[in-house]
Amino acid sequence: MTATKVYDLRGQRALVTGAGRGIGEACAKTLAAVGAEVVLTARTEKQLEQVRDGIIKSGGKASVHAADICSMEAVNNLKKLGPFNILVNNAGNNIPEHFCEVSEERFDKVMGLNVKSAFFVAQVVAKGMVESGIRGSIIHVSSQMGIVGGQNRTVYCASKHAMEGFSKSMALDLAENGIRVNTVCPTFIETDLTRPFMEEKEFKEYILSRIPLGHVGQADDVANAVLFLASDMSKMMTGSSIKVDGGWTAV
Repeated sequence: MTATKVYDLRGQRALVTGAGRGIGEACAKTLAAVGAEVVLTARTEKQLEQVRDGIIKSGGKASVHAADICSMEAVNNLKKLGPFNILVNNAGNNIPEHFCEVSEERFDKVMGLNVKSAFFVAQVVAKGMVESGIRGSIIHVSSQMGIVGGQNRTVYCASKHAMEGFSKSMALDLAENGIRVNTVCPTFIETDLTRPFMEEKEFKEYILSRIPLGHVGQADDVANAVLFLASDMSKMMTGSSIKVDGGWTAV
């Protein structure tokens, strides 16, 4: 089978959470570019519509479903949109602060989206795959902080370590159904959201000092790894993670 054929996702449907910008937007556009019909979800409908319009203008297929997946009702309603062949479980947040400053409210905000919502979004999609006999691919967008620790990131690290754990167990539970479950673990990625931080000289220098390749990541770097996991190129991979970190975790 040639690489061109393997990266042909025509006839497949993909759900991308947090699809309005950054990594989610890049993943949605990349999957659509190789033929997948993409359902975009996030809280902000206007952002989703802009992504959808860009995909359609480029000849792809996309639709919008605005929802706050911190709500279990919203999560359960995702079933009506399925079934899906691919899930890119990307929505997440982070509140950087010293361990001693973490409040219960901020702890719950990060863990609620990064762990609870991600877990149950995956469950809803996986149930649809099982019921429809789809041998699909579930891809969690984790982080290098799911592999190592990070200063001022205790809660975020806890959430991504949790994601790495439930991803492995999901892979074992769903293997009998031919459903693959993997994670992608990016380093600091330059997006509209992170660009202001990257402009701070001290912060940028710190990041570059930790990345052996000597440059920060781009959203397309993550999207390309997601495409690999969504396709048959990775048909023997489940319970694994791809670190898109420029060597950060190898040091």
